[in-house]
Amino acid sequence: MRTKLIAPLLMLFIGVTASMAQKGVTDGSRFGHGLDSIECLKHISIYTEYVKTNNFKDAYPSWKSVFNDAPVAQVSTYTNGTKILRWFIANEKDAAKKKSYFNELMGVYDQRIKYLDVLNTYVRNPNSKGSIIALKAHDYYTMGNPDNNVAYAMFKESIEAEKDKSDYFILQEFMESATKKLKADPNHKEQFIQDYLFASSTADAAHKAATKEKEKANLKLTKDNIDALFINSGAASCKNLQAIYGPKVAQNKTNLEYLKQVLSVMEMLGCTEEQAYFDAAEAANAIEPTAATAIGCGYMYYKKGNLDKALEYFDQAISLETNVEKKADYAYKASAMLFSKKQLSRAKQYANRSIALNPNNGNPYILIAQLYASSPNWSNEPALNKCTFFAVLDKLYKAKSVDSSVAAKANELINTYSRHTPKDSDLFFIGLKRGDKVTIGGWIGETTTIR
Repeated sequence: MRTKLIAPLLMLFIGVTASMAQKGVTDGSRFGHGLDSIECLKHISIYTEYVKTNNFKDAYPSWKSVFNDAPVAQVSTYTNGTKILRWFIANEKDAAKKKSYFNELMGVYDQRIKYLDVLNTYVRNPNSKGSIIALKAHDYYTMGNPDNNVAYAMFKESIEAEKDKSDYFILQEFMESATKKLKADPNHKEQFIQDYLFASSTADAAHKAATKEKEKANLKLTKDNIDALFINSGAASCKNLQAIYGPKVAQNKTNLEYLKQVLSVMEMLGCTEEQAYFDAAEAANAIEPTAATAIGCGYMYYKKGNLDKALEYFDQAISLETNVEKKADYAYKASAMLFSKKQLSRAKQYANRSIALNPNNGNPYILIAQLYASSPNWSNEPALNKCTFFAVLDKLYKAKSVDSSVAAKANELINTYSRHTPKDSDLFFIGLKRGDKVTIGGWIGETTTIR
């Protein structure tokens, strides 16, 4: 009697349990319910043990069951899944099967992103979408036969999201992908330059943010490799930049951000002699004058032979610049420009202006000495004209006394110009001797001591 009663009850229990069974993918639970939850936990246990011994072949069926039936069971479903599928891709000889595993691997990343918010509740350090896209991009780029445009887009999306948290290999692979894109499409040149600036600046920022020595070393090497890829691409030539930016500067004369971008790129690559640089500098300066845009215009007007216009921009740059040493340097360069055009008096004025701004720079003193030496004659008396070289020597001695970095150059010029000073016998006939002071006339207007 009891046996007859137990049998129907057992069948009823099994039926109720079975009716309560439901997969996690269906009801949104972590492991599912009823028999399905038991089955899920069993498969987790099986494939996890196989993964521990790198037996990925036998791990696959149970892992696949968990992946399909319980997508939010564990974060390790996805980290172990990538290990398993990478092994299959590496060891599969059949091309069709290899491609199938590759597509499955991409699906692992897609599903992980889909359930990322739930999965992140299980861990102390949540994963970002950008970091998952980076891993997907890496596997996509390094396995199978990927579409480079797809890889490029994924790398870029991940780096834009992760910024200085981007892994070093992602930054380098992005630049490699951008280089391939350039080779396939010459019209990508302008964007390729932006890609380089993006990758390079991100690598710099990541290097600064890194705290581990190995990480810093990897990022330093990555930055060097990124630079090498850019230089060897052929896109970095000034001729190419002129061809790229020349027409576009004309189209963007009111777009300050674009103009600044052009100036930054061309300055970085030393292409400040190109017409595009000049046009961008002048257009940017008209919108928002800065020392950098003004100096760019100044250089180009000098190159074109319009010295007065060049000096207007140099004066503007000196006025706008906040760094005193840079102000002094602009004044010194203006002096050198004037010297090259034989405008000696004006050149002296700018050199003295540079000295007033930065008295510890010896170069303006040397320039003034060269100005004097280039035009020593101010009197009908030859011996007095030779006295000009005492004033020349004064400036050279001053130069090396304030700035040891110019001592070698100053000494060389002292040896040269000392040979041009008057002899004692020449001075005797005009009533002068060593220790006397003499005022050099004309535009020089310096009082010096005979020695």
